[in-house]
Amino acid sequence: MAKEFYTEKDIEDLFRRGMTSLVVNDNVVLTELAYEKANRLGMQLVREKPDNPPGAPVRPYIAQPQPGAGTPAGAPAASTDGDLHARIREAVLARLGGQVDATLVDTIIARVLKQTGVQ
Repeated sequence: MAKEFYTEKDIEDLFRRGMTSLVVNDNVVLTELAYEKANRLGMQLVREKPDNPPGAPVRPYIAQPQPGAGTPAGAPAASTDGDLHARIREAVLARLGGQVDATLVDTIIARVLKQTGVQ
């Protein structure tokens, strides 16, 4: 089956015609600008399976535990990991608002907290 490619202009046209969601699967490809435009317009991108946004590097080694990873010596312990995650998320979304995907922000925060040994 042929792939369908959507650009920023295509997303604008779909939104103007009243489409508020788009199913994204292996046969539907969005450019980076199309992905960002859909997020800015509040268009829901329905995925058949979780994936990264266009342009996001695939780095499976980040999610895997590193040998010797733990809390660095002298590092302060967070009161609760969930509280720290929530405070960071709130600060990032307050600063960037609708410019970023909240799910992506949560994934990045979790990875950073895990890699630094806080979580």
